[in-house]
Amino acid sequence: MREYKLTDMESKFADIIWTNEPIPSGDLVKLCDEELSWKKSTTYTMLKRLENKGIFKNKSGMVSALVKKDEFYAEQSKQFVEETFDGSLPKFLAAFTRSKRLSGKEIDELQRLIDGHKEG
Repeated sequence: MREYKLTDMESKFADIIWTNEPIPSGDLVKLCDEELSWKKSTTYTMLKRLENKGIFKNKSGMVSALVKKDEFYAEQSKQFVEETFDGSLPKFLAAFTRSKRLSGKEIDELQRLIDGHKEG
């Protein structure tokens, strides 16, 4: 998968598309006017930018995702751990839990994830 990085405004725009897809481009322009106070040209410029990043497509006036939201954020999380913690999930969790105590529910949820992904 490509390396995806989004600015704050790109993220807000992407969330609008993911929430409403597939969406006619005209409806997307209206939503962006309502939610972001964008002009039509700004919406199309941003859409073209995210199309060039391979995240969305605008085919025959219908905008849809090439990369689903959960896939995108999973990849971003993986990249963050790679870049910041040398790819070590235990180092990331150690850093995260230094400043935030985990609840029993969170610990149980993490244990289920670990158990579901054990090798062998």
